[in-house]
Amino acid sequence: MKHNEPISRIMSSGAITLRPGDPISKARRLMRECAVHHLPVVNGQELLGIVSFSDVLRVSFGDAFGTDERAVDATLDHTMTIEQIMSKSPSTLKKDARIRDAAEVLSKGDFHAVPIVDADGKTLVGVVTSTDLIRYLLDQI
Repeated sequence: MKHNEPISRIMSSGAITLRPGDPISKARRLMRECAVHHLPVVNGQELLGIVSFSDVLRVSFGDAFGTDERAVDATLDHTMTIEQIMSKSPSTLKKDARIRDAAEVLSKGDFHAVPIVDADGKTLVGVVTSTDLIRYLLDQI
């Protein structure tokens, strides 16, 4: 296995993002249509937090009872905000990090995605997910 490979090798750049004022229904729609499970929340390019599929599922209890999606979306959009469901302090890595660094963060099990930020520690440049790491490992064997 190669050691010290840069995070950029497995990082997805151009991440699909949310803004603080976006409705939760937008998060649900983007996750469904784009087949992603994590959406960084940004103000411009500044990372504010991240919303996971688990966060959305936790507040979308109506889905469990077969409620119409539009009704679930309308209820969520009028009762909760992206800021209320997002993780406000996700673990991040800087763009000069190594794949091993991502493996260490993801192995803790707290998150399944790590936002990658510029040297300033605030500007989002990409995302690495558990799936990205697993694909990398599969390529090594």
